[in-house]
Amino acid sequence: MTHEFKEIIESYTIARQQGIPAVMATVVDVEGSSYRRPGVGMLILQNGITKGAVSGGCVEKEVFRQSQSVFTTGIPKIMTYDGKYRLGCEGVLYILIETFDINEDVISAIKQQLASRKPFEITSFYHKTDQDCNEMGSVVRFNGGREFAFSDTLDLKRKPCDSTSQSFKREMQPCFRLIIIGTEHDAGNLCQLASATGWEIEIIGSPKNPKRLEEFPGANKVVNSAPENLRLDHVDDQTAVVLMTHNFAKDLLYLQAIKDLKPVYIGLLGPARRREKLLSAFIEYYPEVTDEFMDSIHGPAGLNLGAETPQEIAISIIAEILSVCRGQNPIPLQEKDGAIHDDPKRKSIDVFSSGT
Repeated sequence: MTHEFKEIIESYTIARQQGIPAVMATVVDVEGSSYRRPGVGMLILQNGITKGAVSGGCVEKEVFRQSQSVFTTGIPKIMTYDGKYRLGCEGVLYILIETFDINEDVISAIKQQLASRKPFEITSFYHKTDQDCNEMGSVVRFNGGREFAFSDTLDLKRKPCDSTSQSFKREMQPCFRLIIIGTEHDAGNLCQLASATGWEIEIIGSPKNPKRLEEFPGANKVVNSAPENLRLDHVDDQTAVVLMTHNFAKDLLYLQAIKDLKPVYIGLLGPARRREKLLSAFIEYYPEVTDEFMDSIHGPAGLNLGAETPQEIAISIIAEILSVCRGQNPIPLQEKDGAIHDDPKRKSIDVFSSGT
């Protein structure tokens, strides 16, 4: 969800510069089945433009309609949407609709927090029984206690604490990051498809054949660096790396260059025989490499989907990264017992939720 919040901040920044008022709608609770998890948000501008979504498209029109009273009064409201007779999900959504009016200092602080790749929290206070209430609203909180309300409507010193008030807190992890080492055409396909999920994409190319950012639609950054000079910052458990130079020697050198990092996933292109040869050579050079690093290596990269084209292979790689980060054994959903979405306390990755 962090990437959606990032896009909302970017859209709001432009709207604020143009003097266009905005309202935020946030799913704060769900009873039963729903298309999206609690915590997803939707920015609504007074000119009718929206950013983000709270469902698969079936709820948004009603959210927009109900947001008009918030534009008029400035008073937050809780919207209850029962999908039993209108949706396939048959769930009840509780959606907090509030004014979104943060100043330039808050925008700058949020953007700096996102760039630092440090987690932060957003807590939404609401009353299920009250449709309109000035004590409802959302607060962004950084480590160290610094906090900002979505608007001045919510007094940070008087957050609701009576028996009918509730709160929904979500930890916003860094946007998921994919580092693609290689610049062949299949790297471009992987870049585009991964970018469509909201991932931040970084391309690593060779200085002997330097590439430009515009050659990789969807990429956030292109670095032309030899393996011995490669420097990667903020590599964490929200980072995946795919080695796809199509050159055995280069893949080995780049693998050596990242040996001290701890990405959640490292993908190797090519057949199993190539993987074994590559890892054997790597271990020969670095026999002291940790088991944690070796366990993060997946090759051949991707799930067995019968993929043949570069685009299909990219889909299979993205699917495997998701399954690894989510700790899931990929199976058809029709074979899964229980709910589609597992325990919300499970490890999260910043992507769109599956539909129901």
